[in-house]
Amino acid sequence: MLTEYHCHILPGIDDGAKDAEQSAEMAQMMKAQGVERLIATPHFYAHREKGIEAFLEKRQAAYEKIKENLPFREVHLGAEVAIEHGISELNGIEKLAIEGTRIILLELPYRPYERWMSEEIHNIAAEFRLRVMLAHVHRYLEYYSKEEMETILSANAIMQINNEAFRSWKEKRLAKRVISSHECFAFGSDAHNTGNRRPNWDLLRKKAKPEDIARSDGMFDKYRI
Repeated sequence: MLTEYHCHILPGIDDGAKDAEQSAEMAQMMKAQGVERLIATPHFYAHREKGIEAFLEKRQAAYEKIKENLPFREVHLGAEVAIEHGISELNGIEKLAIEGTRIILLELPYRPYERWMSEEIHNIAAEFRLRVMLAHVHRYLEYYSKEEMETILSANAIMQINNEAFRSWKEKRLAKRVISSHECFAFGSDAHNTGNRRPNWDLLRKKAKPEDIARSDGMFDKYRI
């Protein structure tokens, strides 16, 4: 079942779909490109939110606006959780895991690497018994040194790769390395709209091997509760 692990399709909740109409257009694009299982992952920034429960209510309200128009076999809600100082101590963070699984999608800061980032990743996995998925690992090539990238890639996590990585020679090389050397990886479009950040599963299906896409799809069931 072709699984979209990372997208911003819920309307009006972050910098993704601006309204229900755009959400529906994104959904139709994904459906046409073969997506069968959708995981909606709106941004969660602890310093901006009033709390996890308030975020969950906001997420549910956004979902209610479009759920009847989502043409997928399965839909699950999650979040793209920004790694911040102390995020692993946030009460209830396990509620941000992808529904029905132990997977939590974490986003590293777009800044030079610091040791505390790895500590937060480890603490979330250990304290809450969650399986960390690191969002779009290829995007950090321009921020981290070679040694720092090795540290990130050695984390005990599912490495999430955006489909767009296959457009860039440098990012494609890293994506292929992850695919060949990591047991656990997952693809996602990280779609935000129908324009410059549109769903691009058509790109992935042209560039990636079917067996690798199947391995990605299997991550959901592997960590299903």
